[in-house]
Amino acid sequence: VIIQFGEYPEMIENLDKGILDLIITPQMIVKSTIDYQAFSSETIVLIGGNETDSDAFETLKKQNNLEAIELWLKQQRWYGTTGDMEHLRRFWQLNFNNHANFRPNYIVPNLNSIVRCLSNSSGLAVIPDFLCKTELESGKIKLLWQGKTPLKNTLYFANKKKSIYTDEIQLIKDTFMKI
Repeated sequence: VIIQFGEYPEMIENLDKGILDLIITPQMIVKSTIDYQAFSSETIVLIGGNETDSDAFETLKKQNNLEAIELWLKQQRWYGTTGDMEHLRRFWQLNFNNHANFRPNYIVPNLNSIVRCLSNSSGLAVIPDFLCKTELESGKIKLLWQGKTPLKNTLYFANKKKSIYTDEIQLIKDTFMKI
């Protein structure tokens, strides 16, 4: 199994070309050669390292002061990834009706790296909830906010309708479904 991270439209094109055999995506780009199967969902959340001082943020949330919340967030240390800032863009647009006009202070290779960096540290990131469930439960990071309107995505398996690897693809799907 080779795992690759990337932009969803590019991965779907690579799937269509036969470069990839299976992808997990929250976006359905309709193509007659690709089959989609919903299998899970994710909520995009704002997390902070357990050493992040979030008292002022909690007060602003109670006051429901979105302008002050946005200003506080912009003043914090942020983590992002090299290839995918889509979660942050969509979260920001949904909650503040504008684009995040800042860049993360630290860029790491993938979302799991963000969780590792924030564990027992300070800083913020916007990531899918399922990627940080264990760290949230253990107290290594904390859930700061789901947003005024939670950002939820349905996750799909996508694969070519005709493949010589049908059995192998099904085995991988079944493995994910058991998790």
